[in-house]
Amino acid sequence: MTQRKVRVRFAPSPTGALHIGGVRTALYNYLFAKQNGGDMILRIEDTDSQRFVPGAEDYIIEALTWLGIKFDDGVSFGGNYGPYRQSERREIYKKYVDQLLNDGHAYIAFDTPAELEEKRKEIANFQYDASTRSLMRNSLTLSPEEVQNLIESGHQYVVRAKIEPNEDIHVNDLIRGEVVINSSILDDKVLYNGFLKAYEIPMLLEKKKMRVGFYKVSAKCNNIQVQHRFFYFFQKTIWIDFDFATNDILLVSKFYKQIPL
Repeated sequence: MTQRKVRVRFAPSPTGALHIGGVRTALYNYLFAKQNGGDMILRIEDTDSQRFVPGAEDYIIEALTWLGIKFDDGVSFGGNYGPYRQSERREIYKKYVDQLLNDGHAYIAFDTPAELEEKRKEIANFQYDASTRSLMRNSLTLSPEEVQNLIESGHQYVVRAKIEPNEDIHVNDLIRGEVVINSSILDDKVLYNGFLKAYEIPMLLEKKKMRVGFYKVSAKCNNIQVQHRFFYFFQKTIWIDFDFATNDILLVSKFYKQIPL
C-alpha cells in the first residue's frame, strides 16, 4: 500500500434507511482507518432527487452514531475540506467535467429517452459505447455549429465519458491482486446532466479536494467495473492516485427467516 495518510470515506445516499450492506461498508472503512491512524469522512450522495427521502440523511447519521462509527469530518461533523454534500459541490464538479470535454475524454450527447429506447429495441444488449456512439446524436457525430445551436436552443443534453476500446486497464487490488479489464466492455457512462449523475468525478476529486489518501471499496463485486472506469480516467487525466480493496458482495441466506430471533 502507498505510504501516505489514510483518509477513507463513506458516502451513502439519502434515499431510505441505512441497510446492512452500507453498514458493512462503513464499518470496514472505519476499522481500516483506525487501524492505520487515519481519518474517516462522511460525504452524502444527495443528487438523486427522484429517490430522495426527507429525513433519511438524519436517520443515516443517527444510525451510524448508534453503531459507534465516529467520523473525523463530513456532513454534520465539519472539517476543512467541505462542502461534504455532493449537491453543494456541483460547481466544483462542473469545472472538471468541462476539463474532460476540453481534453477529449468526454463528449456531449443529445439523445432523448425515446431515441435510446428505440436503439435498445434495434440492437440486442445495446450499450452506449465506442461501438454505438457513431450511431447516436452527440458532439462526435454532429458539427460544432449543430452542437452549439442545440445547446443554445435549450435542448437537453448529457455529458458522457469517452471510453476508448481495446485498452487493458490494470488495477492493483489489495485483496484480489492485479485485476485486468479490457475497456471495450465499459460503457460511456453519463457524467453530467445538469448535476453530477455518476460517481467517477466525485471519486476523482476526493483526492484533490478532500485529501482522501486511500480509497477503499468494500462493496459489491460488480463495482470492479466502476473502479476500472475510474482508473481509466486516472490513467488519462493523472488527477489522482488511489489504492483499492474490493470485497465480495454481501449475500443473505435464503434460510434467514428460519433463524429464531
